Amino acid sequence: MSPASAGGIAAIERHPLPIALRGERRRLGDSVFGAAVALTGGVVLLVLAAMVVFLVLQGLPAMRHYGFFSSITSQRWAPSEASATLSTPNPYGIVQFIYGTVLTSLIGMVIAVPLAVGAALVITDVAPRRLRRPLSSLVDLLAAVPSVVYGFWGLFALIPAIRPVVDFITSTLGTVPVIGVPFGGPFFGVSYFTAGLVLAIMILPIIAAVCREVFRSTPRNEKEAAVALGATRWEMIRIAVLPRARSGIVGASLIGLGRAVGETIAVTMVIGNAVLHINPSIFDQGATMSSVIANEFTEATEPFHLESLFVVGFWLLIVALVVNMLARVVVRRGVSL
Repeated sequence: MSPASAGGIAAIERHPLPIALRGERRRLGDSVFGAAVALTGGVVLLVLAAMVVFLVLQGLPAMRHYGFFSSITSQRWAPSEASATLSTPNPYGIVQFIYGTVLTSLIGMVIAVPLAVGAALVITDVAPRRLRRPLSSLVDLLAAVPSVVYGFWGLFALIPAIRPVVDFITSTLGTVPVIGVPFGGPFFGVSYFTAGLVLAIMILPIIAAVCREVFRSTPRNEKEAAVALGATRWEMIRIAVLPRARSGIVGASLIGLGRAVGETIAVTMVIGNAVLHINPSIFDQGATMSSVIANEFTEATEPFHLESLFVVGFWLLIVALVVNMLARVVVRRGVSL
């Protein structure tokens, strides 16, 4: 028997099934795997749809009584004035909560984005190699801290630390006509600004983690070419890294914004929970959409009070979904580029 024939017989013995049957089994496995993946993805979408439907159904009595859009056109939150029979103006306006959510999130973003981008650049391009992994782990550990711990830290450590600075700002810039309105005092500690600072620390590791991966994807030969042409480290980063990472930084920022919009416990502990109207100064007390739900759902005894909290939750979910979808689109476009 020739060696070729012996090799053919050995191959048949190792694979006793006909080639057609083996191919059919592979196709069956692929079909089962595809169906399983599609099922899991469908379950996620089903859960999300179920949440939206649940919030709408629970808030439907208040929407019918006061009007679907009446809650987002008024800043009057007065549950004690609600009536189950009279068609009075909606006492469950949530404009001040939308304002608080947007303001605290913007304060957090203004502080967190530069710090996160800087930390990611240090980890990927500036720090010595032996320090990059420990620094990366330390930044990631910030994401593992429970939000209630951030709230306690904000109350008992952050507020005393920033009080001298804020008092100086309110006594100087806050006294200037018109320009000083957003910086007016007095400062009692819990405020929009304090909540924004806490949010900045909470979303920093999320933004930094995404930016770190974006910076690492920059082609090494482009960095080396910039250095070889005489560029300093900063010039190399400005020329070779940041232009390619622009869309990734925007996407990371939007992902962090999605986290900031929905944060509840830490913000509830440090924002003051003033629900009556919009306070113009960032050093005043206020409330967000999530904080008012956390504060009042156990005491919602007035007519349509609990239902209106479900309406707040519905609009909060819509805002969070829009922000996260926008972030995914930006990140996907950045990767494709």
